[in-house]
Amino acid sequence: MRDRMSLLPFHAFMVRLQKFLSEAGVASRRAAERIILDGRVSLNGGVVRELGTKVRPESDKVAVDGKPVKPKAKLYVALHKPRGVLCTRQDELGRPVIGDLLPREWTSLYSVGRLDRESEGLIFLTNDGEFSLRMTHPRYGVRKRYVVGLTGAVPENMARRLTVGVEHEGETLRADRAWVHTSTKSRSVVEVELTEGKNREVRRMFEVLGLEVERLQRVQIGPVKLGDLRRGKWRTLNAGEIRSLTADSGAERGSPMARSK
Repeated sequence: MRDRMSLLPFHAFMVRLQKFLSEAGVASRRAAERIILDGRVSLNGGVVRELGTKVRPESDKVAVDGKPVKPKAKLYVALHKPRGVLCTRQDELGRPVIGDLLPREWTSLYSVGRLDRESEGLIFLTNDGEFSLRMTHPRYGVRKRYVVGLTGAVPENMARRLTVGVEHEGETLRADRAWVHTSTKSRSVVEVELTEGKNREVRRMFEVLGLEVERLQRVQIGPVKLGDLRRGKWRTLNAGEIRSLTADSGAERGSPMARSK
């Protein structure tokens, strides 16, 4: 869905000064630390030399060598990843990648977490590292819901086994919720909710149960649903969705408002 770009100002979280300078394109984070230590950075009119200094990008005034530093606008996109597409910007084998589905000028966007090549469904892309962390790190508890098509019937104790946890290659894999939609001798459809998101976790869970995954689709992240977004299309997240996502992940309330499009 080629909506017009909805840009957001740098989010309301306080961030370390060197991170702010790096994300604004002034220098790498390590080089930004040297710039701060050299006394070349001012914050709200006063010179800053401490690396632990935090700034509120949407309101504080930062300058390097007397020149104001403007934060880059942030962009948040929901995309319906098709099966067979890799969650990367480039592939040395020339396979389809997620960047092929986006406008060419959005080179700074990267996927928030991943869906493996054979999986499909909802994925976010952003240039906001803090947002990405809050969507993916287990401590923030953002739930992801998947619809899974399986070959054959599922065992009666499937939901209990998945929520208690199964062992695979030295890791405990555990669903927050699991339930059956349909189950026949030839095919079953179940839904699973996770907050952790280990590598290929859903597929590995069902492998332990001896079930083959025919189709795996992520249909929801936090409060945001895939809905009627068509395969290969994208839309920008609106202000309410961003606010709900960050609130659900324990972020500060009062996320920035997107311009209406």
